[in-house]
Amino acid sequence: MYAQQQDSSASISGTVIDSKGALVRDAVVIVKNQTTGAVTQANADNAGHFAMIGIPSGRYTLIVNAKGFASTTQEDVQASAHPAEISITLAIGSLAQSVEVQANNSIASQHALSQGSLDAETVQSNISAEFIRNFTPATTDFSELINIAPGTISYNPNGVGLGQGTMYFRGFLDGDYNITWDGIPFNDSNNPTHHSWSFFPGPWIGGVNFDRSPGTASTIGQATFGGSINLLSPEVSSEQSIQSQVSYGSFNTLLVDGQYSTGMLGPHKNIGFTLDVHHITSDGFQTLNYLQRNAGDIKIFYKLSDRTTITGYSGVVRLFGNAPNVSAYRAQINVYGWNYLMQNNDPTSAFYQAYNRNTVPTDFEYVGIRSSLNHGWQVDVKPYTYSYNNAQYYANDNPNDTTGLAIGPNGTSGWITEANCSIAVNDANGTRAPCAIDKLNSYRKYGETSTVSQSSKYGVFRAGLWYEWATSNRFQIPSDPLTRQDQSVPNFHENYWTNSYNPYAEFQWHATQKLTVTVGDKYAIYTLDFKQFADNGKVVGNLNGAPFTTSSGSSGVNLPSASANFRLASNWSVYGQYGKGDEIPPTSVFDVTGGGKEVPKIPTPQLTSTYQFGTVVKLNRVTLDADYFHVKFQNNYIPFQVANPNNPGFDLNEYFLGPDSFTQGFEAEANASLGYGFNVYANGTVGKANYTGTGVPSGLNVADTPAYTQGLGLTYQAHGMDLGLIEKRVGGYYNDNGAFHNQAYVAPYNNVNLFLNYTIRKESFFDGSKISFSINNLFNSENITDIFPFNSPTPVGTSAYLATTAVSQLDELNLTSGRSFVVSFKLGMFPGRHN
Repeated sequence: MYAQQQDSSASISGTVIDSKGALVRDAVVIVKNQTTGAVTQANADNAGHFAMIGIPSGRYTLIVNAKGFASTTQEDVQASAHPAEISITLAIGSLAQSVEVQANNSIASQHALSQGSLDAETVQSNISAEFIRNFTPATTDFSELINIAPGTISYNPNGVGLGQGTMYFRGFLDGDYNITWDGIPFNDSNNPTHHSWSFFPGPWIGGVNFDRSPGTASTIGQATFGGSINLLSPEVSSEQSIQSQVSYGSFNTLLVDGQYSTGMLGPHKNIGFTLDVHHITSDGFQTLNYLQRNAGDIKIFYKLSDRTTITGYSGVVRLFGNAPNVSAYRAQINVYGWNYLMQNNDPTSAFYQAYNRNTVPTDFEYVGIRSSLNHGWQVDVKPYTYSYNNAQYYANDNPNDTTGLAIGPNGTSGWITEANCSIAVNDANGTRAPCAIDKLNSYRKYGETSTVSQSSKYGVFRAGLWYEWATSNRFQIPSDPLTRQDQSVPNFHENYWTNSYNPYAEFQWHATQKLTVTVGDKYAIYTLDFKQFADNGKVVGNLNGAPFTTSSGSSGVNLPSASANFRLASNWSVYGQYGKGDEIPPTSVFDVTGGGKEVPKIPTPQLTSTYQFGTVVKLNRVTLDADYFHVKFQNNYIPFQVANPNNPGFDLNEYFLGPDSFTQGFEAEANASLGYGFNVYANGTVGKANYTGTGVPSGLNVADTPAYTQGLGLTYQAHGMDLGLIEKRVGGYYNDNGAFHNQAYVAPYNNVNLFLNYTIRKESFFDGSKISFSINNLFNSENITDIFPFNSPTPVGTSAYLATTAVSQLDELNLTSGRSFVVSFKLGMFPGRHN
């Protein structure tokens, strides 16, 4: 694969400078041949000059890294016998701004599916664009991408990318960690959870920096509690291209995607944009769980001057899906099969497809302005807005049902009738219609990230502010599914407004050429203002005849951090970190009868204190990164999901202040290049998460924390072929209801995926054209991934925390999807390549 052309008399040379024109010494310059993939590396000298001599002529991609600066990529650099000197300007960067990894001369590093960085001061896995494009299904989303990293769990019962994905790591559930898009945190406004099916489809994602730590002081967001999954959009290409793709697969899945890049336009070649249009439809693995998504995004890059650049982005998604509000019952799986979710032959059943639907439009926009000033100063400002509007309608099962079956006795069939569900009939009797729910979860956010930084011979100073304002509207209203008439009084209805602030300052000190130390401090401030309308008693009640009640509060917490990286050798580093992370309190602290708050003021944000250290090694044929972590949870609000329809809180998450806990373990990932295009990737995590303290369930397990995870990948990449066999194995763990623990045991399970691709990798008009075939869950393994018990827990002995829960046919189960395939055809066209 790396055999060079006979002509090896070409070269590339130039100078690396910073934003004020000063020479950057010891920068690492990596050049990658765009035709063969061969990589060469050089270090800039004390004058900032570098030269690659004796390389084949052709086009190359340059990647330049230096401590304290954002990794800079320059594409389509021509190597020739008489090259023109080029100048590369580095911009000051945050500590997790790019997924580019210093490759050294390591062949293993060039083909690692996931790996750490030699410059990292926190525990990070950089998931490459090569992995995303060649070793994930065409339908992939960000919940699937992180599954390759150590310690993570991700699954989607309806098929990869065909529904809302579930993801967690180190025992951190969704909502306990950040997800960012080009550095901007995004999450729901009632608690910081995420929606993989309605934001950022797979073709929009250029890479992932997965930081499994609270980060440094400059790490922003409402949930630095567990870590940050940093998604990055692809850079605007300097070359014109048209790339269209059609994919078809199991469950009648059809995906059509088209991308167009203008290249750099204008007399000064200083403006260009990339556009993507995306359409997918699928019947889904689960019966009648239909999905349709239409989406498009555009990214514009404008170089206003040598010192100032402007980047604009907009992404819009329109999603429709059929899905009930509950997972499949144990009884339904046993009787109707592994893929059961709904039916369409009995309109008197709550599981009738027409009664269960989601309509979810979203949008996400930002403008990023980066300007270099005198004396090494740089300003980065990024105002943004995004919205989410989930209008959901779903039917409720008969609360007297004891079978859980979609069609059968005991009120399951024959439940949805006008006699049971009519709003007029039930309201006349002073009761509420329980047959269906008309639900809305809607918010619009406006925010800005601002950073001022300075680079000097001592290091990099950063100070900044993240501010966000959100307005939200949420309700659930009982409804008649036959007439779609809503009851006049809701289960709940609330408007609320949230202000979030993260001011911070940090200094990244370049103590020596080998040692970098970063210290900083951040303050997290949250304010909440609520307007809760009178309801039928499910949340705040009738408020003694008042139409609504208002309440407000604020809270804040200080979050210091310190980290260091030491280079033992050019290809070996060690690092250590201490950091505090936080998570905004859930809005459910206001959900009390009569309005107001559960406590006199909003509680202090949930906290973690994290200690971890690790090492990164990149040899020619082997890469290895490993770390040990110890995390203390404090002030942790635990959600209690009510699964019993007879409970007044059914279908709502109730929260209470949980006990402290400790999570600790060891993680490692490695990649080995075997030669002849073969590579082996492996990762593993062993650990435990237990509650601790007096008068608490000391020693019992934190839910959803497996004893181990393992990943293994065998790949072959040569002569245009990409072949991959990737396995993920998850150890056993417990589910519980938040009050009692160790209730339901989830057995270990694994999943194996297969990928076959052929890509035209020549510097030609049709470069990048590709045919690919993938199989998810190759061995069709049927595994339970989560259990939501229906029955009430039974305490064990005199324990106030340990309980058993009898198995019920009404237990809700989350399951892995069955075996599926996707075949894709991609046509790449580069009009500028005439030869």
